[in-house]
Amino acid sequence: MTTQTTTPTLVHTREALAAALAVQDVQAVPRTEGYAGTAHSARPHRRAVVMTMGALHAGHLSLVARARELADAVVVTIFVNPLQFAPSEDLARYPRDLQRDLALLSGPGLLGPDDIVFAPGPEVVYPDGDPVVRVSAGHIGDVLEGVSRPGHLDGVLTVVLKLLHLTRPGVALFGAKDAQQLAAVRRMVRDLDVPVVIEAAPIVRDEDGIALSSRNAYLSDEERGRALGLSRALRASGSADQIRGTARAALAETDVDYVALVDPETFAEVPADFVGEALLLVAATVGTTRLIDNGPVEVRP
Repeated sequence: MTTQTTTPTLVHTREALAAALAVQDVQAVPRTEGYAGTAHSARPHRRAVVMTMGALHAGHLSLVARARELADAVVVTIFVNPLQFAPSEDLARYPRDLQRDLALLSGPGLLGPDDIVFAPGPEVVYPDGDPVVRVSAGHIGDVLEGVSRPGHLDGVLTVVLKLLHLTRPGVALFGAKDAQQLAAVRRMVRDLDVPVVIEAAPIVRDEDGIALSSRNAYLSDEERGRALGLSRALRASGSADQIRGTARAALAETDVDYVALVDPETFAEVPADFVGEALLLVAATVGTTRLIDNGPVEVRP
C-alpha cells in the first residue's frame, strides 16, 4: 500500500514560486482527507499565506492550521528580512533551520504536496539590493516599537507588501503577539487598497504562560523565569494609571523597554481618565533577549 506524501513543494526563486502558484491555480480536484479535510468549495479563499522568519514553533503552526481551514491552498514564506533589523540587532544569529521547519510544516493537518514553502534569500526578495522605495508605517511606526527600533515597521511593511504581490493570496494570517505590526499591516492594506483579507490569530502560550517566540530559545532557565514577568504584567487591572503601575512592577526583574496602554486602532496612549477596553503592551529585555507581549484589558474608573 502506497502512503501519500504530505511534504509541501519547496521553492527558493521567484520563477519557481510562479510555477508552483500556477499549479495551485489549476487544481480542481478536492484534497485528500488526510491533510486537507473538505473540498475546495467549502473554504472562503483560494489561497492563504503565512509569513514567517523560520525557527517555527507551535504559534506559527497554529497560523498554518487556521490557513488550512480558510483556503484551498497555502503558501508559507520563510525569510529572515534584513530590512527590519537594526545594525545592533540579532540578524546574524537569528535561528535558522529549514529542514526542521519543513518537517514541522509536513505534520498532520498542515501542508500537503499542493502547498508551497517559499524560502528565498535576500538576493531574491531584493534583487537590486536595498530597495530605494519602501513602505512607511506612518505614525503607527513612530511609537513603541518604532521608538525602540527605528525603521523596524517600515522594513516589515515593505517585505509584507512584496510577499503579498509575489504570492497573490486571498487571505494573509498574522499572529496577535506582534500587535503593533498587525495594526500596521491592516492599515497598509486599507490605505493602499491591497486586495487581501488580514486574519489575526490568538497568541499561543507555553504552559507557564510565556508567549511563544523564536527568541525564547536564547533564554537560559533562570532568564526564562524572569521573562514570565511579561505575561504576569498583562493581568493588571484597575484604572489606567493603576494598570500601568502594576504592569511595570511585574517587570521588576527585567530591563523594561516600555509599558503602554493604548487605543487598539491608533496605538495612542489612553489618558488617565479613560474607561473601557484598551490594549496593554509590554516590551523588556531579559539577559540579551528582547521580548514583547500584549493583551486586552478592561480599564475601570
